[in-house]
Amino acid sequence: MKKYWADLGASVVVFLVALPLCVGVAVASGVPAELGIVTGVVGGIVVGMLPGSSLQVSGPAAGLTVLVADAVARHGIQALGVIVLGAGLLQVALGLARCGRWFRAISPSVVQGMLAGIGLVLIFGQLKHVVVSPVAMALGVLTVVIMLLWQRTPLSLVPGMLVGVVVCTGIAVLFGSEVARIEVGTLSTDVHLPDFSLLDTGVVGTAVVFALVASAESMFSAAAVDRMHDGPRTQYNRELVAQGVGNSICGLLGALPMTAVIVRSAANVQAGARTKASRVLHGVWLLLFVVLLPGLLTLIPIAVLAAVLVHAGWKLLGLKQVVTLWRTDKPEGAVLVLTAGLIVATDLLTGTLVGLLAAVVKTAWDVSRLSVTITTDGVALKGNATFLRLPRLLDALDRVDTEHVRMDLSGVRHLDQACGQAIDQWVDQSRRAGRTVELVGR
Repeated sequence: MKKYWADLGASVVVFLVALPLCVGVAVASGVPAELGIVTGVVGGIVVGMLPGSSLQVSGPAAGLTVLVADAVARHGIQALGVIVLGAGLLQVALGLARCGRWFRAISPSVVQGMLAGIGLVLIFGQLKHVVVSPVAMALGVLTVVIMLLWQRTPLSLVPGMLVGVVVCTGIAVLFGSEVARIEVGTLSTDVHLPDFSLLDTGVVGTAVVFALVASAESMFSAAAVDRMHDGPRTQYNRELVAQGVGNSICGLLGALPMTAVIVRSAANVQAGARTKASRVLHGVWLLLFVVLLPGLLTLIPIAVLAAVLVHAGWKLLGLKQVVTLWRTDKPEGAVLVLTAGLIVATDLLTGTLVGLLAAVVKTAWDVSRLSVTITTDGVALKGNATFLRLPRLLDALDRVDTEHVRMDLSGVRHLDQACGQAIDQWVDQSRRAGRTVELVGR
């Protein structure tokens, strides 16, 4: 019985963390605020009951804000349901095909670069709502200050972001501040079935991007949450199916896409959650709020929620980790900076794909280390002879000028076709020129 009381308390904490994030992500994405809460409800109740992970919590994520805002701008809000439904079905297929663990086989520098790029775009996109007027700026700055200072108080179990939103909203209401506030519609109007007449290649491509990014973020979150507790480990393929089912339902409702969210998941673990009950109950509390008290959202200034997202963007940026990686491994740091920079300059998909390509090229370069040593009687090769090292190999062979050449290949671990053909051609040319060539180790 004790563990269920622990889950009840944890569910309240996660609800208090999730509420401002659900609303803030929705507003920043350009969709009605209540749709963010709908996604949180589905993430809590539906995904919460499915097998996969026991303690990580799903809902609308700040990391998807950039993608959703771009999709809404390009295809319209009516196409969002089709996109999210398509992404969810693809996730289910990937999970059934046992692809869950493959999402972990991504260079950490690319992952960190992706998060940093999203963080920067989020910060730049939300600052305009904070600096729109002196009053908005004051409310935004005060929100961040309260969030930072609250965590140092004995009451830090209560989420600082909620305290900041409540206090600054109260100040705005008390003094009648003339600032832009959240607009709330009705669920019966905003929740709607997807319009399949909007389906085209652009929508399909966006759905694929949603599926891949949401799946990767969920798998990364699962790996991080597993390190926070001693309970059952995540079953990655089942978790991917669960995320897909959740996104499919969100698509049918015309709501935001979801991922597993590390902020809520960490709050769940730290609040003492023991079972899935905590994340299911947090969804129930969100459902009760959106049904019974949606009018409270209209009191919240947009600048206050923007400040919450600027803070979330700063945490995604992870400046300390970026600096540490740059100091310890500059090539990896370069991949990170390239990925983040391209995400800011172009879009998330382009930046991530180029970052992955750069990471693959760097890895190929690292593993193709080849030592070419000119000896008194020939040349000795050690390491991996791949096409990336072909210019160096040919330069060394051109410097060999002895009549009898002993080519020692015993130290070569891998010899690809390009280097093998180059060696064979050099041997043939040397023998035609009157040299004697002795091959060792081949």
